[in-house]
Amino acid sequence: MAEKITGAEALMRALEHEGVNTLFGYPGGAIMPTYDALYDHKKTLNHVLVRHEQGAVHAAQGYARVSGKVGCAIVTSGPGATNTITGVADAMIDSTPIVVICGQVGVAMLGTDAFQEVDVVGVTQPVTKWSYQIRRPEDVAWAVSRAFYIARNGRPGPVVLDFAKNAQTGMVEFEPANVDFIRSYDPYPRINKEAIEKAARMINNSVKPFALLGQGVELGNACDEVRAFLEKAQIPFGTTFLGLSDMPSDHPLNMGILGMHGNLGPNVMTNQCDLLIAIGMRFDDRVTGNLATYAKQAKIIHFDIDESEFNKNVKIDVAVHGDCKESIPEITALVDEAKHDSWISGFKPYAEKEYNKVINKAINPTEGPLLMGEVVSRVTEATGNKAIMVTDVGQNQLFACRYFKFSQPRSVVTSGGMGTMGFGLPAGIGAAFGAPDRTVCVFCGDGGLQMTIQELGTIMEQGAPVKIILMNNNFLGNVRQWQEMFFHHRYSFTPMDNPDYELIAKGYRIPSKTVVDRADLAAGIQEMLATPGPFLLQCAIKEEDNVFPMTPPGANVDEMLLG
Repeated sequence: MAEKITGAEALMRALEHEGVNTLFGYPGGAIMPTYDALYDHKKTLNHVLVRHEQGAVHAAQGYARVSGKVGCAIVTSGPGATNTITGVADAMIDSTPIVVICGQVGVAMLGTDAFQEVDVVGVTQPVTKWSYQIRRPEDVAWAVSRAFYIARNGRPGPVVLDFAKNAQTGMVEFEPANVDFIRSYDPYPRINKEAIEKAARMINNSVKPFALLGQGVELGNACDEVRAFLEKAQIPFGTTFLGLSDMPSDHPLNMGILGMHGNLGPNVMTNQCDLLIAIGMRFDDRVTGNLATYAKQAKIIHFDIDESEFNKNVKIDVAVHGDCKESIPEITALVDEAKHDSWISGFKPYAEKEYNKVINKAINPTEGPLLMGEVVSRVTEATGNKAIMVTDVGQNQLFACRYFKFSQPRSVVTSGGMGTMGFGLPAGIGAAFGAPDRTVCVFCGDGGLQMTIQELGTIMEQGAPVKIILMNNNFLGNVRQWQEMFFHHRYSFTPMDNPDYELIAKGYRIPSKTVVDRADLAAGIQEMLATPGPFLLQCAIKEEDNVFPMTPPGANVDEMLLG
């Protein structure tokens, strides 16, 4: 007779069967049987105790982004579960594969308004790929295998498992499950040969092609394939924020960042190209600006694994539905080796104009207070452009994305679609566990840091080598910039009276340093990078430091303000 174990023990064995080795979580009453089982698996399942359940999910996201694996978080019922919703929604819109396991009251108590009962499935269904309540211990192995299959395959995303207490304590004869097929879910559709052939003809006939690369290139592990395609057909490209590390920053075909706070050249040339080739991106409104005028002169080819993205925002001419790891090599075989030198040289005047009017002033100031751009630029230089960039949300994010440089994939961890303040610190913790051999630089503003500042306790306990660069301007900087530009300098509740961050860091036994003078910046960065373990580098930033270029909301993508 097979050994009988509890449903909680079955969960541990199912997670190990899926290759999980790191969990981020916070215990509580309804998940206590599972935590009791976890006690016997500490050698194989490294549990990172966060200080808030939102931090657990953001940490799982950071882990997933840099490792390419599924991140995993485990929390209790009620407020423990509802505290994860922001992170789950963030993972959904940014296509991050995570599995969140929530405790739940026993089945017999469902619907009675029992202590810490909440309808987790009902709350999370709109912001997950799949949300399921495990009511019996017999369902644990199947549910876990299905959860990880759905989270990692096709367009990745979050899955929530609501784990009833009786299913945790009940006994079952465990046998691991291997879900590799779901009748209603086709994660890797067959590539349409006619679409590939039509797209290839359009590319071969194009005089001014331009490619837009999104995070889907990295998620599909197709960076090498896309690079071979672009280089063969000599197609210049721009990237979204989440696609920044698809290609090296210094690649000769890399024209910069797309969108509201992107680079001038890519945005202007979007409305001058004759062919737009979108790969693994979703035509977000922050990329397109005014849809009524976006790339109306161009034919558009869209490569994506998610059919729902086709014609959702931008009308396209050819849809190539499928995994870009498969579709891009097929089209590469059909496209001609080409030269588009005159078209590519047309980006240069815009790059020079932006450098002279914006970039040089942002990264090479000679007087006045420190600027965010120069801090980011000095940090990336000091790491040899090899570090992982994690950001919070706001001006710190925009400056970091503009001026950090990348030399390898899976180096960007930022909250794109949700724009979640408080994301940076816990995501940096997850990144440190997901890529322990790499330097993790977390750029925060004084506003976002305080939203999840309790995770300094997690960093302290774990000794996580997170390098925190706090760019402190005593404002909610991005909102303040919009108030300056569009609300007549009426700074309504954006100035901040901040605490002593060095004193807080000392309380958490984290080394720290504050840099006020430009002459001390390089030494401060070197001290941060040379110090083993975590470090908080606070930089006193000019209060009214604005991010430019900027496409005003509702404006055409090529109507960028340079200052």
